[in-house]
Amino acid sequence: MNLIAVVTTVGSMEEARAIATALVERRLAACAQISQIESVYRWKGDIQRDPEFRVLFKTTAAHYQDVEEAIRSMHSYELPAIHAFAIEHVYAPYGAWVEENTG
Repeated sequence: MNLIAVVTTVGSMEEARAIATALVERRLAACAQISQIESVYRWKGDIQRDPEFRVLFKTTAAHYQDVEEAIRSMHSYELPAIHAFAIEHVYAPYGAWVEENTG
């Protein structure tokens, strides 16, 4: 299995839900989890502190480019954070479910 988790952050629950639903409906991700967070970051020379929503998508490495493209096309930010990390250890039946529900 070559599973990954792709992460992005957005400014509203509505945007998080819209992107999450679209990617699951398109079978680019088996599931998406939305968490409310607070982000502290530097933007255009100033320190920003904003409430955001993190969306974590579970998918396969083969789908990364399509997932990134879909997120970029729907995202409202000028420079969206989109990154992925490998899922190194996974309960095999769950991993099989992710693979079955993507693609």
